[in-house]
Amino acid sequence: MILATDLDPRAKLFFVLVISSLAVFLQNTFLLLLVFIVCLGAVAATGGSLGNMLKKFRKFFGIFIAVVLLQSIFTQQGQAILQLGDITLLTDFGLIRGMQTILRFLIIIASALVMTTSNSREIIQGLVQWKIPFEIAFMVSIAIRFLPLLREEATDMLTAIQLRGVNLKKIPLLKRIKMYSYLLLPLISSVMVKAQELSVAMEMRAFRAYPQRTSLRVLQLGRADYLVMVLCTLFFLTVMVLYLMLI
Repeated sequence: MILATDLDPRAKLFFVLVISSLAVFLQNTFLLLLVFIVCLGAVAATGGSLGNMLKKFRKFFGIFIAVVLLQSIFTQQGQAILQLGDITLLTDFGLIRGMQTILRFLIIIASALVMTTSNSREIIQGLVQWKIPFEIAFMVSIAIRFLPLLREEATDMLTAIQLRGVNLKKIPLLKRIKMYSYLLLPLISSVMVKAQELSVAMEMRAFRAYPQRTSLRVLQLGRADYLVMVLCTLFFLTVMVLYLMLI
């Protein structure tokens, strides 16, 4: 089995690029399901935790149901499955479209988990060796780091509110939304302060002081990496041929 430590981050980036492209382009439920199964296999093969991934999927379950309903309400095609008076809540066509949208979400989330098995420094180095400017690669890495930071700040604010005796579950929906809007400004302000501190730290370390950068570690593609990229290319071509045959 190919472990995460055996693969070059460029091979993983190539896999994510292929899988994400298929998720966006395909309009066939069976092929999207096939891509999702392959993606799950890749997560397991690269050392990712399927259990943690399933826990993340459970958090989006309500959103997935809403997507299916919205697809049925705004896509007036197919046979009605569920109606409320004159309003069609669920159709077979909308159900299929909703399932396709859910599979796209799952594929993109699962493919992103493959990249979490590499550290950010390796990802930056892989992008740089793909001739992408270091500044852009560094910004991508910083953006990825700020997502959990933003979630942590929001969690701390909600915890502070609950410690003051506020039960969020008992607050009416409109008041809860209004309360969240009040938290948005301090949340953004806190993140901006951290971004400013990061900028000062980068300047203190002479970021971009020289026109060119050198790297202590240079990534080398191995046989396993070339094999993964060849298999990804063959899989992409096979799925596209099947898709064109099914149209």
